[in-house]
Amino acid sequence: MKLFRQTLFILLLVVWVFLLVMYGNFFIIPRHDTTKTRFDTIIVLGTPSRPDGTPSPEQRERVLEGVREYKAGVASHIIMTGGPAHNHFVEAHTMAQFAASQGVPASDILEEAQAKDTIQNIYYSAQIMHDHGWSSAEVVSSPYHLGRTSLILMAFNHRQPQLNIDWSTHGSRWPHEYTIYHKIVLYTVESWRCLQLRFRGYPSSRFLPLNANGLRAQPAA
Repeated sequence: MKLFRQTLFILLLVVWVFLLVMYGNFFIIPRHDTTKTRFDTIIVLGTPSRPDGTPSPEQRERVLEGVREYKAGVASHIIMTGGPAHNHFVEAHTMAQFAASQGVPASDILEEAQAKDTIQNIYYSAQIMHDHGWSSAEVVSSPYHLGRTSLILMAFNHRQPQLNIDWSTHGSRWPHEYTIYHKIVLYTVESWRCLQLRFRGYPSSRFLPLNANGLRAQPAA
């Protein structure tokens, strides 16, 4: 019995230390690389629409936060980014329509309709920015998604210097439909993914190519 208790204690201690490291890593990830409070554009990251094409809870909250920031004068344009990644509805279009219904002029909304994941969200949005001569963006996403978004932005600037942007992330509100349990699960999954990315980095792709030295750059220092 004594051996069992000691073994259980050690296992619990290991789990506790691991969770501290995992969550600690998540919350110390830098959330910006600039001190700017005004930006050339706001980028609202995509997430799937409902099966009927209407905004999902997270999509709704991300857009509403982008609209609030737009109306507060943070930027004069909004890029909605996201293709038909998980169903046949283009996320950017659903988001753009919803933003327009909230009073944002259609002329101030740009749709990026190709991206299939967060890395592509940043890649295609940065292309749009550079086409318009813009160099800074506030990137809006769900609270639990900001860590990975920041790691991607850091890696992107290092490995895509020709599309480099100044950035700051900004969290949307939680959907009222989400329970505490749902939020904890989302934070835990994202914390684990961020820990993996810290140590393993990203594979090479045309969105995140090898750097000039032919080495895979880590997403954060």
